[in-house]
Amino acid sequence: MLRLQTPLSERYTGASALDLEARIGAAKAALGERLFTLGHHYQRDEIIRWADARGDSYRLSVLAQERSQADVIVFCGVHFMAEAADVLTGDHQAVILPDLNAGCSMADMADIDEVEEAWDSLAEVIDVERVVPITYMNSSAALKAFVGRHGGAVCTSTNARAVLDWALGGGPGDPGRRAPAQGDKVLFFPDQHLGRNTGVAMGYGLDDMALWNPRRDLGGLDEVAVKEATFLLWKGHCSIHQRFHPDQIDAFRAEHPEGIVIVHPEVPHETVRAADQVGSTDFIIRAVEAAPAGSTLAVGTEVHLVNRLAHENPDKTVISLDPLICPCSTMNRIDEAHLAWVLEQAVFGNVVNRITVDRDTAEWARVALQRMLDIT
Repeated sequence: MLRLQTPLSERYTGASALDLEARIGAAKAALGERLFTLGHHYQRDEIIRWADARGDSYRLSVLAQERSQADVIVFCGVHFMAEAADVLTGDHQAVILPDLNAGCSMADMADIDEVEEAWDSLAEVIDVERVVPITYMNSSAALKAFVGRHGGAVCTSTNARAVLDWALGGGPGDPGRRAPAQGDKVLFFPDQHLGRNTGVAMGYGLDDMALWNPRRDLGGLDEVAVKEATFLLWKGHCSIHQRFHPDQIDAFRAEHPEGIVIVHPEVPHETVRAADQVGSTDFIIRAVEAAPAGSTLAVGTEVHLVNRLAHENPDKTVISLDPLICPCSTMNRIDEAHLAWVLEQAVFGNVVNRITVDRDTAEWARVALQRMLDIT
């Protein structure tokens, strides 16, 4: 998705690190309680140090909602995160993204036009009233609103199983305790891997799942496949988590036989099967902290977080599972020059790079988010 960021002036692009540090500090002091700066876990350290709170996208949006005295919310993350913050915060609060080009490749793999087209295609072959749309938090406000309108819910990597249990009435492994189902199948987007890994953890088999390719008629499936699948998984992925593979785990274990491998559920299924532990970003943080002193851990997630975990747990050896160490390029767009610019503009009374969600979309997105909260 194309987003155009206004080029910064030489005042910012040519500033030294010390100058930017001084100017950011002065702007934060001038704004005081009016400002709340959020830093996603994947941000680089020079940005995280300015964050008043750090966490995952949903947690940060909730914190912004709770900080009602702040009328300037600077979200150091990516576009869909700032949208979620705007959905949850009050009308008096302006949510600012320091660089408009900070998007998310996964979120951009499913847009509202494609999802609506998929829904219409499904309606031609099955009863869509029995399909529960579930969107990952890593999606646009428009997609959150879509699932709100169609009886679905948002999920995070932490609560994906609870949300899918709600949608399908639980997994097939314990039919005696199944809750009432919302439908017979789910359309899960935009990340196929989170949907697949969660479904398998619930007791479903890979043959219960079909991959929906939005660029092909009926998702590249025939009617039989659509009717038989319980999970229709959107063909989307995280460009970072897609990089983690079992051969990397094999290489790590050959060098560290007692080592621990922890991966995010956005990684491919074969990598999840080979790992020791699997969980959300918060899970990974807690797992590293809980590991015995002297442990060696390979972590399959974004490298800025891995490096921060290594720094904050000096009694352990924490390394990236991917030896090529590729950072999230879109997250990496947020830098001190852009942060200084938006903060100084706010001091001058100018709100730049404000992210706004129209009222109708925000209302239905809140419905989907509230369903998630009610479920979990």
